Amino acid sequence: MNNIERPNLSFWQIWNMCLGFMGIQFGFALQNANVSRIFQTLGANIDDIPILWVAAPLTGLIVQPIIGYMSDKTWGRLGRRRPYFFYGAIVTTAALFVMPNSPTLWVAAGMLWIMDASINVTMEPFRALVGDNLPNKQRALGYSLQSFFIGVGAVVASSLPWVLANWFDVSNTASAGVIPESVQYAFYIGGVFLLVCVMWTVFTTKEYSPEELAAFDGESAQSETEETKTAINFTRTMTISGAVGVAIIAIVTGMSLEKELYLLGAGLVAFALLQGIALWQQSNQHTKNGFYAVVYDVFTMPSAMRQLAWVQFFSWFSLFAMWIYTTAAVTSYHYDTLDVTSKAYNDGADWVGVLFAAYNGFAALAALIIPVMVKRFGIRIAHAVNLVLGAAALVSFLFIKDPSWLMLPMVGIGFAWASILSLPYAMLSSTLPSKKMGVYMGIFNFFIVIPQLLAASILGLILKYGFDNQPIFALVIGGISFVLGAIAVSRVKLVKE
Repeated sequence: MNNIERPNLSFWQIWNMCLGFMGIQFGFALQNANVSRIFQTLGANIDDIPILWVAAPLTGLIVQPIIGYMSDKTWGRLGRRRPYFFYGAIVTTAALFVMPNSPTLWVAAGMLWIMDASINVTMEPFRALVGDNLPNKQRALGYSLQSFFIGVGAVVASSLPWVLANWFDVSNTASAGVIPESVQYAFYIGGVFLLVCVMWTVFTTKEYSPEELAAFDGESAQSETEETKTAINFTRTMTISGAVGVAIIAIVTGMSLEKELYLLGAGLVAFALLQGIALWQQSNQHTKNGFYAVVYDVFTMPSAMRQLAWVQFFSWFSLFAMWIYTTAAVTSYHYDTLDVTSKAYNDGADWVGVLFAAYNGFAALAALIIPVMVKRFGIRIAHAVNLVLGAAALVSFLFIKDPSWLMLPMVGIGFAWASILSLPYAMLSSTLPSKKMGVYMGIFNFFIVIPQLLAASILGLILKYGFDNQPIFALVIGGISFVLGAIAVSRVKLVKE
């Protein structure tokens, strides 16, 4: 069957298709810049913050491949991906309204779980939508425009508490255990903005039917159900992951080590159990179901995806270290306070919001420059350079004493962030078939989530035992991880499969 090329879309059609991503990033940026602050306000200690944050990556690990698989199989009045945009945005908006009114720490932790799950439901199909709707030659533009919208949305969202406090005289302090009004109002505004942007995409964007997508790929729409799956040898990896997981749990229990390490052991045991279920299904020929399909695709993913896994692993370990610890690092190291009720702490926390807004603003500009870098140096070198810029930026926090000068490293963070959001997807997208675009994009999220879970498990311990609980060194560790990501890019072989 001959391939039929997807027609080019106009700039404004691509604009409408990607606008919803700005709304999603608005909510995501509010979460990243303010949740640690909310946790500390409600009584969390510095070394408790990583384990409280584990909800965010864990929900992404579970939700994204499920939503990707389901959206690949969906077709109805709202299309293929848009139903998930629609319902996910409604739940996310509700969660943004509730989060800053959490009365206790554990309510806030639970709301983070709900909020991140709904953000993931909304966000995951957006990456697949670019692959569905755009021809190869326009995909770089689509992903770059998503990066631009991410930057613009995050600039406004991250700076909202500071803007409300400094421009509109909304209080940025409150009594112990109460979230400041500036944070509360920022979340309310974010909820409305997210809903409007996502609904704009839902109602202005059309999608191709499964038959049209199959024609673009030169195959039958039913070909996936007819394909013969090669048997996978799950036994070896199941045994290793299960044994290591049980050993970690036993050591942590026997030596009374920190509870965060249970996360590593439990994750490995859970991975072994999932493989065990898939092995049973394979042995009994019960393979025509979503669970087995996702596990099978994990073990048979394209080689470019496996190589990019290491790049994503080191990159997102760095980002998670930054998101968790920047507030604590800046308030303790640059503002010299640990008192969450003090004006100095809240001024420092507001400044972190401005810094996060700044790096997202620089990312929006970088999204326009990075295609030029790719054309001049090649995609791998361009990505490696941007990761090294991010590394230098994070390490520089240790040497900069005046908080106002922390704006300078945000340029490097912005280039790294824009590159991470676009170039790995540009390297990957041409290797993926349309019929599995959603599930593979969801599986690709594993290599974003796993390093975040690892960071949540070990960063607190590293700081406690290696750096006297000084959060500034979490940023230095993040910088080193960015360098490792840059090295890993050189191993990626850009061969279409």
